[in-house]
Amino acid sequence: METRLLRGSHRQGLRKRVGWGMDSTRGTQVGVLLRSWRQRRRRTQLELALDAEVSTRHLSFVESGRAAPSREMLLRLADRLDIPLRDRNALLVAAGFAPMYSERPFEDPALSGARRIIDVILRAHGPYPALAVDRHWNLVTANEAVQFLLADVSDPSLLVAPINVLRLTLQPGGLAPHIANLPQVRSHLLERLHRQVETTADPVLTALLRELTELGGNGASYGHEAAMDAEVAVPLELNTREGRLSLISTTTVFGTATEIALSELVIETHYPADEVSAARLIRLQGKGR
Repeated sequence: METRLLRGSHRQGLRKRVGWGMDSTRGTQVGVLLRSWRQRRRRTQLELALDAEVSTRHLSFVESGRAAPSREMLLRLADRLDIPLRDRNALLVAAGFAPMYSERPFEDPALSGARRIIDVILRAHGPYPALAVDRHWNLVTANEAVQFLLADVSDPSLLVAPINVLRLTLQPGGLAPHIANLPQVRSHLLERLHRQVETTADPVLTALLRELTELGGNGASYGHEAAMDAEVAVPLELNTREGRLSLISTTTVFGTATEIALSELVIETHYPADEVSAARLIRLQGKGR
């Protein structure tokens, strides 16, 4: 009897050293989150362990809640899995650590320097359209040229803040009736949104994807073939009062941001795909002055 008690006590000590004695709820929570992100990135435990330079056994223990990860290990795993800063905070909190990344509204005085940089970029891009959107595709700011493109929007509710750029583009009361190649543009945008949902599991984006997909019509579909074409360049053929504009776009992100709002901000810059469109955009800007 005495020997058995000693062995049991020894086993409990081992459990504490490998993390089995920690809060089981907390350990399970962080483990579930890690496993979810790893599977979302389509990585095996072996691949992630090798990449993060940890043992597969220890990673398995962390995911199952049998071992407590250190803060350093969590951040290394989050980096290898390319987890967004917002979700890295959630991961740290789930493991019992303080959040690392600050989250302020874009209007916060602390972000005034970043706002000035963004304004400079958008203004300098004129007379071509440029805008900045947040993680849910809500408009943050835009240059004057964007306003010219919205002159024929028939549903004023789509222009009430927060303005969702995808709804504004694809809804019948928005730009959709004026887009000559609507099926192609819709397929491209839905594919982009679908990829975002897959990589972030954001419930707001998931609901937005469902809403826009259910608008109906063959153009509401999206797939890998359309996405492959989209990787080169999808023009936006937009009919305006000045004539048709053929536009291509690029996106810019703050790749090294340590503030959540900035890390999630995307700048969309549009360029004329031909000389006729360039001339029409210049005329539009002149009429606005």
